[in-house]
Amino acid sequence: MNQSRKSSLLEAVVNVVVDFEISLGAQFVVFPWFGILVDARTNIQIGGCFTAVSLARAYFLRRLFNWWVSQPIEPRYKAGSSP
Repeated sequence: MNQSRKSSLLEAVVNVVVDFEISLGAQFVVFPWFGILVDARTNIQIGGCFTAVSLARAYFLRRLFNWWVSQPIEPRYKAGSSP
């Protein structure tokens, strides 16, 4: 069954929104461990940039796989022929 573009986008958005919240929390904890000291606004902006990239990636891969699985499977050899 093919997934519509709208459903692909909705799935990608929900996935990325959840990921953004998790990543933002992780950034507040992990950045200081590596000496990256930024204010909350900058941290959110950095997270937003990565979120935009993640959304594009998720949507592109979903559409690619949807296209891929919808391709007809052609037999390698016709019946009665040898390889």
